[in-house]
Amino acid sequence: MQLSSTAFTPQGEIPSVHTCEGSDRAPPLSWQGVPEGTRSLALVVDDPDAPDPARPQRTWVHWVLYNIPPDLAGLPEGGATPQGALDGHNDWQRPGYGGPCPPIGRHRYFFKLYALDAVLPPLAPPTKAALEAAMRGHVLAQAELVGTYQKRGGARP
Repeated sequence: MQLSSTAFTPQGEIPSVHTCEGSDRAPPLSWQGVPEGTRSLALVVDDPDAPDPARPQRTWVHWVLYNIPPDLAGLPEGGATPQGALDGHNDWQRPGYGGPCPPIGRHRYFFKLYALDAVLPPLAPPTKAALEAAMRGHVLAQAELVGTYQKRGGARP
């Protein structure tokens, strides 16, 4: 399976429009090579460099989305939840996408797409950890796209 975006290249800089310094809209994503037998897709976007890439202390979760219909070939800019999919909570304790907003240094953002052989039940709480536990034993394939971002100024509202 392959995951890509027209907004940035692999290991490239995520445009500021997709961050807290811009309109904080999810970048467009597309994928191909979803394996036969896939019943749903799941997406996790996280930053393992928080709060400081020189001394990371935790992985910050930016987006959790699951039960994405397997016949979709991507998500448009803005990250609208597709019909049938369910939003999880990011580390700002809200559903949907929360873009890069690193306090210091250049951070890496991992966009991870999973093809699953099951449609998952609603998660409570709908967190990355709950999703990872529910996906255990159901992952048919995985794809990853990494982008980077370094904040220029301002703070998350």
